[in-house]
Amino acid sequence: MLQYKPALLSLSLLGTLAACEMLGPPGELPTNAQLMVAPQQYRDWWEATEACSGREGDFDAIEWYVVPGVETFETEAGPKVGLWSHSSEGMRVVVADGYAENELVVRHEMLHALLDRGGHPEEFFATRCNLTWESWSSSE
Repeated sequence: MLQYKPALLSLSLLGTLAACEMLGPPGELPTNAQLMVAPQQYRDWWEATEACSGREGDFDAIEWYVVPGVETFETEAGPKVGLWSHSSEGMRVVVADGYAENELVVRHEMLHALLDRGGHPEEFFATRCNLTWESWSSSE
């Protein structure tokens, strides 16, 4: 079972946008990132994220990666626990192994994919879906 690390998670989620890429060539993957088959639980979380956002998307169009054995991974924008990107080659989500089973982290990146944008519009991330550290904590 994963333990929540509020300070680290909060900082990482706030900085996720800075490393997102949009429709250019794909950025480098974090060191040791490995392509993975998304677990069934991710499909369930995808459906929940579609429902709260009112958006639909193609789960199977996302390439999923995990960085094994770490709580965070380095990016140009600093350490992250999760990262969404959309490039000319498609969408991908990278998750640190320590957060690969963390619903908030995974669904946060899924919401970026459904919205197909960086940034954290309050309407979606806080109000509708409770996918910020502060709104997630208050919704439990």
